[in-house]
Amino acid sequence: MKLLHTADWQLGRPYARIEDPDKRARARAARFEALDALVAIAREEAVSLVLVAGDVFDAPTVDKATVSRACRALGAFQVPVVLLPGNHDHAGAGSVWHQRFFEAERADLAPNVHVVLAPGVLELAGASIFACPLQRRAESFDTTAWLRDGEALAAAPAGQPRLVLAHGATQLFGAGERDPEGPQASNFIDLGRLPTEAYDYVALGDWHGTKQVGPKAWYAGTHEPDRFPRGEAYDAGNALVVEVARGTPPAVQARKTARLRWHALAHAVHGDAELPALEAAVGALLGEEVDCHLLTLTLTGSLGVAGMAQLETLITRLEARLVRLELDQQLTLQPSPEDLARLCERPDDPTIAAVAQTLVAQLAQPGAEAETARLALLELHRLVSLAEEG
Repeated sequence: MKLLHTADWQLGRPYARIEDPDKRARARAARFEALDALVAIAREEAVSLVLVAGDVFDAPTVDKATVSRACRALGAFQVPVVLLPGNHDHAGAGSVWHQRFFEAERADLAPNVHVVLAPGVLELAGASIFACPLQRRAESFDTTAWLRDGEALAAAPAGQPRLVLAHGATQLFGAGERDPEGPQASNFIDLGRLPTEAYDYVALGDWHGTKQVGPKAWYAGTHEPDRFPRGEAYDAGNALVVEVARGTPPAVQARKTARLRWHALAHAVHGDAELPALEAAVGALLGEEVDCHLLTLTLTGSLGVAGMAQLETLITRLEARLVRLELDQQLTLQPSPEDLARLCERPDDPTIAAVAQTLVAQLAQPGAEAETARLALLELHRLVSLAEEG
């Protein structure tokens, strides 16, 4: 059989770090737009089953519009879909899964959806699905522990694929890889204690990058990235198309689903003459369509006063165009000879010259005094430029 494995949709995510409300709405909408890509892949690949391994919603309770939109998207798959509560949308009392509005919308818009609120086995689409939902945000025990003995397998039909569906962190993640928003000691899944030969595929959620963590175990990752990349190995924005049969290794193919593009760029500049290279590097990374990009930009090196002013113009443009710009500006101000001559050698304007000379001397001071001097020099440069242009 062929199935689609996806996870960590976190519909309703607020994106609080995006200040502009229109851009924040754009990011929230992208999570739903990526569902259209999932539906298209499911139809193209003619899958007979969809597994969502936790965190369909960003919180245990979400607004009614998000519920309705999610149910409409789920109904579009037109094949059985299994939803597993995760740590963000656990199955505890009062969560969205127990609310009458969700059940009514699911029945009306997505009758193909099966929500697993307790550990158990589902027989769907010619497969046995061993579901391990989270009953609360942080479980102190391994939710897959019940699969270690023979009782769980006794009722499973012989010959059809056996699928494990779970949400949590595995032993193969080092401390540096752990999701900072996810559980650490809780929601731990010990893959090493599962009888590998008894199951044909383990569909996991919680880690937001696509990752194989065992011979038959995969994290699909989030369908729409929600944070900047953490190295080349962090591959988010996918779903997994899985071909599986009883007693044979699964064939897994990653398919891209993301709508937004998250980038990390570190660039060093040493003098004003290198600013065009920075602008070219940013342009090459983003291309012509910038309204679907988010960028974390780390700048090191030094610039003169005029260069700093040009950089501020570039940053202003990027902030206006991108969905989000996160700037780590580690540049030092080193006035060029031209800067010094323009600001400090002004026989016709001794006041500005004296102020500029004082500020240049303060640049060598430690701490806040140097930062104040840097900002003041930039403002002085701006005022002088405006006067000369006028």
